[in-house]
Amino acid sequence: MKKRNYAAPIVVGICLILYYVGFTVLLLFLPRLIWWVKLLLGIGPLAICGMVLYVLIQRICELQSGETDDLDQY
Repeated sequence: MKKRNYAAPIVVGICLILYYVGFTVLLLFLPRLIWWVKLLLGIGPLAICGMVLYVLIQRICELQSGETDDLDQY
């Protein structure tokens, strides 16, 4: 199995996670928002980070099982 198959999902996953974590950190440092508003607005991006991480792990498991192209199933 080629290691190049892992590159694209990992790079895209890491970029998305860094983007949403950065957004959440930026949100925490806004001075004029109340703490509970920061909390409510920060839950969404952190949930998206969790979903991206789950999908990334799922895709890596698919690649390890030899399933490089899943479009053949449809």
